[in-house]
Amino acid sequence: MTDTLSISEFTPLVGAAFTIRFPDGTLELTLGTVEPLGSRAPRADVPALRTEPFSLVFLGPLAPVLPQRTWALEHPVLGTHEVFLVPLGPQEGRMRYEAVFN
Repeated sequence: MTDTLSISEFTPLVGAAFTIRFPDGTLELTLGTVEPLGSRAPRADVPALRTEPFSLVFLGPLAPVLPQRTWALEHPVLGTHEVFLVPLGPQEGRMRYEAVFN
């Protein structure tokens, strides 16, 4: 895997479980959707700029609700990555969280 996560790494993992570990347990989130946010031309003056921005929506239990912050998100294939998650609110009995990569 590359140092910068890409949409192509997440697309086949829709429906897969990701884990957040706490001192007293774990919380499982399911990758619900992967959405492109439009592309932009690469910039020579900013070599690390992502050319393919995207968002991920994860689904979790209604409680506990994770606060907006960076979390260590684990997956057996992708490994552990620090991801900023924003709670979007409940939908169909699950809490939704979004991560945006741009």
